[in-house]
Amino acid sequence: MLSAAAGTLMAQQTAAGQGALKQCVTGGVFGHGMPFEQMCRHASELGFYGFDLIGPDRWPVLRKYNLVPTMMPGPYGGTIEDGIGAVENHARLEKSMHEAIDLCAANGVPNAIVLAGHRRGMSYEAGADHCVTFLNRVKAHAEEKQINLCLELLNSKVDHKDYLCDHTAFGVGVMQRVNSPRVKLLYDIYHMQIMEGDIVRTIRDNIQWLAHFHTGGNPGRHEIDGTQELNYRFIAEALKDLKFEGQIAHEYSPAPGRDPIASLKQAKEIFTV
Repeated sequence: MLSAAAGTLMAQQTAAGQGALKQCVTGGVFGHGMPFEQMCRHASELGFYGFDLIGPDRWPVLRKYNLVPTMMPGPYGGTIEDGIGAVENHARLEKSMHEAIDLCAANGVPNAIVLAGHRRGMSYEAGADHCVTFLNRVKAHAEEKQINLCLELLNSKVDHKDYLCDHTAFGVGVMQRVNSPRVKLLYDIYHMQIMEGDIVRTIRDNIQWLAHFHTGGNPGRHEIDGTQELNYRFIAEALKDLKFEGQIAHEYSPAPGRDPIASLKQAKEIFTV
């Protein structure tokens, strides 16, 4: 069950949210060398809802600054290289995924990341079958504890060669076969811009399968402003119009010479709709 403290925290965050969308941060937006507690202080002062991909050892620091740990990181649900697409990983990852679900439920963490891993010569069809098999083995526990298991979409063109879950159609096909209200996709806008583009139409057509978003400018995964090719204000408006209730985490790296905090203020303004 959700602890009383975690439930109160989430209620406070919802009440304090700015705009229609719940915005979060990741560590990379602060650049290099900033102490974690200072990151949390900045995120709290700017009014962010939560902090993505932070492990249990640092959740007390997030709570100190009234931030929700919005996404359990790996390796509970695999890594980019070794994930649920390989059957030899299933027994090990099933055990750790159950552990992650229980940790999330006890601490007010709404999502846990799942990664498909590399293909290593495997066909997309076989990889999809393996993903479905694994997710079917853990979905009942996620449903019981009301935790979203988020299979991440990553590009295999630039950053993650050979990654299995590299197109929205692949991920949606897996979601449709698993057909659970608690098994969804982590839609990384940067990665899917590289692989297929047509971002807003794809989001609109598949929103029922999307639980969480990551942002990042393309090319270069820098700020989400006019220095790159995506119109993030339009994307934010589309998510608002769709009444998206999950979280959007900013996951870019500040360009050389940019002030990380000024960039973060700008990103938050773009998504405050």
